[in-house]
Amino acid sequence: MLTPLQAILSILVMAVVTFLTRVLPFLLFDRGESPPKLVLYLGRVLPPAVIAMLIVYCLRSPALTVSANLVETLSGFWQAVVSFFVGWAPQLIAGVAVVVLHVWKKNNLLSIFGGTILYMVLVQFVFV
Repeated sequence: MLTPLQAILSILVMAVVTFLTRVLPFLLFDRGESPPKLVLYLGRVLPPAVIAMLIVYCLRSPALTVSANLVETLSGFWQAVVSFFVGWAPQLIAGVAVVVLHVWKKNNLLSIFGGTILYMVLVQFVFV
């Protein structure tokens, strides 16, 4: 447990760090000049890299769980097919929805929120 002084100092440090992260870019790049080439390069390359990293993270290990009743009624090959589909279906459906929304509307926010909401609905209500 933190003492009151430690809590106040922690909040103060967090406030200063948050303030500096907001102000520092304006102090460094608000001189009427264009930003350095490295900053422009990172601004162009990092967003797709982060999206690719998130895709790999989301698709790296789907849950391959199927209800016991369904497994008992199926034989070997079909058990594998159903297990694969049930495990990957929510991620694939949401991923396709993100691509379709982005191609259709060209709006990053809509694509991300639409895919996230669809994925959560699929995981919570459809593929339970």
